[in-house]
Amino acid sequence: MSQLGAYSNGWAIDTAVPVDLQNSNDKDYHPVLKAFLAGSFSGTFSTILFQPLDLVKTRLQNPSQHVVATAVNSRIQPGMITIFANIIRQEQIAGLWRGMVPSIARCVPGVGLYFSSLHWLKSKLGKTRNQDLGALEAIGLGVVARSMSGVALIPMTVIKTRYESGVYKYNSLSGALKAIYRAEGIRGLSCGLGPTLARDAPFSGLYLMFYTQTKQALPKEWLQTPTAASVMHFSCGIVAGIAASLATNPADVLKTKMQLYPDKFPNAFSAAVYVHQTYGVKGYFKGAVPRMLRRTLMAAMAWTVFEEITRSIGLK
Repeated sequence: MSQLGAYSNGWAIDTAVPVDLQNSNDKDYHPVLKAFLAGSFSGTFSTILFQPLDLVKTRLQNPSQHVVATAVNSRIQPGMITIFANIIRQEQIAGLWRGMVPSIARCVPGVGLYFSSLHWLKSKLGKTRNQDLGALEAIGLGVVARSMSGVALIPMTVIKTRYESGVYKYNSLSGALKAIYRAEGIRGLSCGLGPTLARDAPFSGLYLMFYTQTKQALPKEWLQTPTAASVMHFSCGIVAGIAASLATNPADVLKTKMQLYPDKFPNAFSAAVYVHQTYGVKGYFKGAVPRMLRRTLMAAMAWTVFEEITRSIGLK
């Protein structure tokens, strides 16, 4: 989700409650809790399905590890298909889901926090379910909501990246937390926070803006039936995901370097200098294809599932 960045009046949650609850805290928190649960469920589904793409993306951004590249004209050409093949050969099919536990620990509550934060923030703006978000409003809401969940879950982001890279050999999630804390302290559990927010917050803001603007451009009658609406939501998510993923891939590369080698890259500038000197401008787009596929499909699917769940449990 994520890591997700889509929001529109199409899913705005109806905060109406029974009369006997209107003077209680349920009026303020009950819809937000439902949004969190619905978002978490949609995040679980999409995280499990697209985990292999995230694993390959991490390995592409760290080519010195586990990549037996093919040689073309005496040049090493590690690529997405090569890494897929190497993982299956060395770790079997199950190896494609390496890091599944930290991914779920990060993405599931992260998606839930993102959706519930968006609902809460939109209500604070005084927006009703029938009011569209403007482009700048969408960017602002997406950035703030994603920053909130990103800061809260940065330790899980660090562990997830290290699990997937193959550089570190942790036996469990709790073991990884203890090992990082003993060796690196709080700094180790929060390394790469800057690039993570520089990647995820703009992604969510841009995604939300592209999603809402694309959806508003569609004829209203296309969104009247559930089947057609789901197709349109998914299509809008694809368009938004491609644009937002390409714009934020350089920050993702820097984030990966800092979280895998915190001693070598203590800040984003040192990581950027290394990437530019070693790979040139194209180095900032390593892993762009699997990341774009995963982020785009994951966000579009999670959003579509969330739309259906909220409709079925009466949040619309």
